Amino acid sequence: MIKHIVFWKLKDEANGLSKVENANAIKQKLESLKGKIEGLINIEVGIDFLHSAESADVVLYSEFESKEALTFYANHPLHQEIMPFIAEARNERRVVDYEV
Repeated sequence: MIKHIVFWKLKDEANGLSKVENANAIKQKLESLKGKIEGLINIEVGIDFLHSAESADVVLYSEFESKEALTFYANHPLHQEIMPFIAEARNERRVVDYEV
């Protein structure tokens, strides 16, 4: 199994929305992929409530059947459709992919 975790720090305003609105939209868009992409076992998105200097604003936690499934997800049209929205909303992105 592959775990794919992404942290984003968001701009104060982007996509015509506030940081909070973008965080909620990212959560909704990504979690809507559940059950729609083969090999994607689990996907959840969390929104930070501490708002400390060290905090990211949004985290994606996802699980995949294999490395190939992660690649399939990354290139899937439903995932690709969401990426420009997130890219516009974020200042920073960190990612960790690991096998268990």
